[in-house]
Amino acid sequence: MLISPLQRDRLQYKPKLPGMLRHGISEISVKEGAETQSVADQEKIKALFPNTYGKKEIVFEKGQNTSAAKKQVVGVILSGGQAPGGHNVVCGLYDALKATYKENVLYGFKGGPSGLLEDDYLIFDDEYIDQFRNTGGFDIIGSGRTKLETEEQFAVAAEVCKKHGITAIVIIGGDDSNTNAAVLAEFFAAHDTGVQVIGCPKTIDGDLKNEDIECSFGFDTATKTYSELIGNIERDANSAKKYWHFIKVMGRSASHVALECALETQPNICLVSEEVAAKKMSLSQIADYIADSVEKRAAAGMNFGVAIIPEGVVEFVPEFSALIKEINELLAGAKAEEFNALSSWKDKYTFIENGLSKEAMAVFAILPETIQQQLFLERDPHGNVQVSLIESEKLFSAMVKAKLDERKKNGTYKGKFSPLHHFFGYEGRCAFPSNFDADYCYSLGYNAFMLIQYGYNGYLSKISNLSKPAEEWVAGGMPITKMMNMERRHGEDKPVIRKALVELDGKPFRYFAEHRDQWAVETAYTYPGAIQYYGPDEVCNLTTRTLALEKGL
Repeated sequence: MLISPLQRDRLQYKPKLPGMLRHGISEISVKEGAETQSVADQEKIKALFPNTYGKKEIVFEKGQNTSAAKKQVVGVILSGGQAPGGHNVVCGLYDALKATYKENVLYGFKGGPSGLLEDDYLIFDDEYIDQFRNTGGFDIIGSGRTKLETEEQFAVAAEVCKKHGITAIVIIGGDDSNTNAAVLAEFFAAHDTGVQVIGCPKTIDGDLKNEDIECSFGFDTATKTYSELIGNIERDANSAKKYWHFIKVMGRSASHVALECALETQPNICLVSEEVAAKKMSLSQIADYIADSVEKRAAAGMNFGVAIIPEGVVEFVPEFSALIKEINELLAGAKAEEFNALSSWKDKYTFIENGLSKEAMAVFAILPETIQQQLFLERDPHGNVQVSLIESEKLFSAMVKAKLDERKKNGTYKGKFSPLHHFFGYEGRCAFPSNFDADYCYSLGYNAFMLIQYGYNGYLSKISNLSKPAEEWVAGGMPITKMMNMERRHGEDKPVIRKALVELDGKPFRYFAEHRDQWAVETAYTYPGAIQYYGPDEVCNLTTRTLALEKGL
């Protein structure tokens, strides 16, 4: 197989482990901390997880390994969207497993959780796994979005594990996937299967974090990849001096990606969904905010700029969220068939006009027609609007243009406005992992096996002190139930891992807020460039600006 020189070289990279994991397996001991409780709804979570709730946090340290010696047969699953470094989690898990006992076995279930249910797997060996070290993607075994959430599924999973003599399952995923891991762990414990479940925190969106999980893997590489592209566009904008670039970035439920990219590149505008919600900003107010920057820059002879838009920002606009809710109700049940049977947009518009409240229709009417139609594209499995399909970058550029046209009529604006649009998503999900993600992910996998070896169940692999060099990282584990609360999902109260939103009183946002007025008017762009793998630590082992600010670096 022909591979690039970079891929060939990355295959040889030796990921760095936390200091306490660099000792021989026989010299890794465990130190238990205090018992834990969930972040909210303690009594309800405890009742749902009687066998795995309230367990102690643990830290690994140098000392005699007191775990019971036994053969381990482990299964691993990649769940949900891709994130750079996933391959290294598997490699770290495999290496620790084999370093402990050569006869240990690692099963890779193909295509996500469905591979476990369908008993579709491969057995890893050195030759196969060595092809994927330090590379991006999830193609080592593939991924999927099947949810493990029913008693029937758990029973099938238990049977598959029993068939192969599997002693533990490692689920590599985001908040929903690790919620499923917690529920599966509780089932296995309640039915005395002898199978442990360990989770690993993955998501490029950065919303799987808390006081224990400083950063989910993939966030570092993805934001560095997007920031390189945004920096390139900023340089082009400053060269051509005639385009405003509206750039949508990943982040349906939180704005961590947008904020990190803004901290890296200093664009003229960056919307933060959490602030939009806190200030109850309307679409019109957001458009005015952007138009103000366009106007001020035009007055200084700069008819160009860059605006970063989080993927899910429109859901945080109260009036738009209310509109979405009414549309979901409007097209519920048989009404959807009636609407879809209409042949022209004119007829559909009349149907919409007659079905929405006066307030919702006032919001709908100001939207560009292309966005109006996107709101009525194919629904999700629950019959709801697929907000991720809405081209919010085009929505805001169109609304800004309308604002500027009004100002031009009033004589307050005399500039030119030529918008271009971009969406950066898939470009970052499978990039070659940065040194940070290569090291972090390998450590998460290696650490996951240590949790298995010591008999823990329903735990998340935890590596902390991440703003320091890898030698100073701290390895351990935390019960997944500690991260959980009850939320309303599809009409039912369900236990889920709480998503972490951007904290408006946190240091990263405060730094951004202190500088954005200057960036809005001046051309203060910074150009991060491509991810570097070799060279001085301050270049190739640089942490994210978010993590650096959070830790006061």
